Amino acid sequence: MPQLKDTYPLYLNNKAVQPNTDLEVTDKFTGKVAFRTALASPEIIDQAIAGAVRAAEPMARMASYERKAVLEHCVKRFRERFDELAYALCVEAGKPIKDAEGEVTRLIDTFQIAAEESTRMYGEVMPLDISARAKGYQAIWKRYPIGPCSFISPFNFPLNLAAHKVAPAIAVGCPFVMKPASKTPLGAIIIGEVLAETDLPEGAFSILPASRDGADLFTVDERLKLLSFTGSPAVGWDLKARCGKKKVVLELGGNAAVVVDRDADLDDALERIVFGAFYQSGQSCIGVQRILIHEEVYDTFRDMLVEKTRTLKSGDPKDRDTFIGPMISEGEAKRLKGWIDEAVDGGATLLCGGGLDGNMLEATLLEGVDKDARAINDEAFGPLAILQRFATMDEALEEVNRSTFGLQAGIFTRDLFAMFDAWDRLEVGGIVINDVPSYRVDNMPYGGVKDSGLGREGVKFAMEDMTEIRNLVVRRT
Repeated sequence: MPQLKDTYPLYLNNKAVQPNTDLEVTDKFTGKVAFRTALASPEIIDQAIAGAVRAAEPMARMASYERKAVLEHCVKRFRERFDELAYALCVEAGKPIKDAEGEVTRLIDTFQIAAEESTRMYGEVMPLDISARAKGYQAIWKRYPIGPCSFISPFNFPLNLAAHKVAPAIAVGCPFVMKPASKTPLGAIIIGEVLAETDLPEGAFSILPASRDGADLFTVDERLKLLSFTGSPAVGWDLKARCGKKKVVLELGGNAAVVVDRDADLDDALERIVFGAFYQSGQSCIGVQRILIHEEVYDTFRDMLVEKTRTLKSGDPKDRDTFIGPMISEGEAKRLKGWIDEAVDGGATLLCGGGLDGNMLEATLLEGVDKDARAINDEAFGPLAILQRFATMDEALEEVNRSTFGLQAGIFTRDLFAMFDAWDRLEVGGIVINDVPSYRVDNMPYGGVKDSGLGREGVKFAMEDMTEIRNLVVRRT
């Protein structure tokens, strides 16, 4: 196994700085301190923002091939440090090693996509002579970087969700300051370590672990032109309310549903749904939380789900046979256990799981959950899935839309008309046919509606958010 260092710095204006070792980061399985990192003070955050402002012009002047070279260097170094990055995820996030390796692969994909897109910042030539008064006029528009950006990334995908902010920013030429999650800062710090090997202008990036209380500048400072936040809905909408005039991109939570129609391939759906519900202990904003099953196959598929779920191995995430690792904290595990108990007290049936040991919560299936219960309406963000029966596809779609969230949904069906009907009617940012809502490829537009957020990630779409259109009008006669 790779070895982690005892201490790690923060990155201030492209340079490693070690003002303290105040942030303790635990091994989420053992609960012991795994390493310590520097913690940024408000003064350091202020210096980082000032550096990003100074870097805005030289970043914008970088040629496409220069930005591409930075991103390609990152791809090369991440491949060389693959095992180290995966092990770091396993320790700081409690992510089973196979899932950790999958996330490192996606980190590399995301930077590779950004490298390719960095040379495709296209604009458009527009005729303006739509009426006699505009005869002889022509317009040309192109995109310019928006300027210094603020990024706040979450604990559950500390590498790839950081990459979805960092890589597009470099691709378009935006300097940035980033606050990684305090429980899982190491992935972003290693990204900073690799970026420090490049020739980016001074101030192009700062990676700053910080306490929530000390991090207001990431939100309220008017020198920053965009805030991109991934995390909980309550925090995200509060940040939006306080961030002033800057553009805001929010990738928030969900209680994603998957629909199993009567014509679905149940064996195929079983494998994908169990994965979607319980991979990395359900700590994914597009993890399967609601499983809607047609009444004609409900009993059969319920029994299949219960049998399969009971076979999932839980334990040390460093063990390659482990599928269910620890939740991020004992407090989060106790919260979700409380929701499960509350649902059962309200009349739900516990089909399997429900046991709790520290921050290890068993993979849990419930049915008959009251429609007002937190377990079905709020974001579980843990290893819990709820089974529901439906009679018609109309009924299923209405139930999916009953949620206040709208991130992604999945439908297992062979009915072409049902697919297109769902695409038209479901109030979500993305629909996945014959797979789970947990499916994501890093170049596709990704984001939600309703309480699930604003804007879209996916490298090309994030690049659009980090740029502004500047129009040029030419009078030719």
